[in-house]
Amino acid sequence: MPIVRRIAFLLAAVTSLTAYDHSGLADTGPCRSVEYERAAFAFCEVDLHKHTVRLYWNRSDGTPYAYLSALPRSLEGGGRLLFATNAGMFDSNLKPVGLYVEQGRELVHANIKSGRGNFHMKPNGIFYISANGAAVAETQAFLKQRPQADLATQSGPMLVIDGRLHPRFDRRSTSFKARTGVGVRADGKVIFVISEEAVSFDAFARLFRDALNCPNALFLDGGSASSLYAPTPNHPSNIVPLGPMLAVFEASRETPQQ
Repeated sequence: MPIVRRIAFLLAAVTSLTAYDHSGLADTGPCRSVEYERAAFAFCEVDLHKHTVRLYWNRSDGTPYAYLSALPRSLEGGGRLLFATNAGMFDSNLKPVGLYVEQGRELVHANIKSGRGNFHMKPNGIFYISANGAAVAETQAFLKQRPQADLATQSGPMLVIDGRLHPRFDRRSTSFKARTGVGVRADGKVIFVISEEAVSFDAFARLFRDALNCPNALFLDGGSASSLYAPTPNHPSNIVPLGPMLAVFEASRETPQQ
């Protein structure tokens, strides 16, 4: 089956998307290139039965990884790295500005302060994985439920909240930037999207809700921090250092799935 037809078949339920082979993504594991409303995106579908998700920030010596290419190429037990992307906002020292839970350890507390910038565009939210699977929740809802998360990262704003777009998004907005986000479908699959060109918040949120069927989705970061890395020549690492990063590996028998 030709590559374009094969990708179109995989995305048959996503009728608003046009799939095409771009920048070698057709060979990048769970990631594909798609087009939505004339804008190009990298779309990565993660099945927790087949993939293992990890959060990374600091090495064992306490120094930040900073670059996606510096992440481990495989997990103990042989699960190889499929792709990695930024995992949320960070300060000048590359420290996450909100909740950060890595392998069950809370290294940074949740941030409920008010302030300027995208992170503080309430409601913001948390992407997390627990024994019950993956989810995106508003920060206050997460803190009320206090699920036992294996990993969690806080960012903002929420893109989609129980099927509704964030109330501050406007179709007439002239703010266009590269953007990265994550959503979780009703079937439990995790959807990462990295825009390959500048888009508005409204268009990015509608992509998650209307085309990718994610009832809840979270903005991770944008601008120079919007990055997708795959261990292929076509996808080099980020240029600007990053704080928290998400990496997706093949699941292996020896490695517990998150």
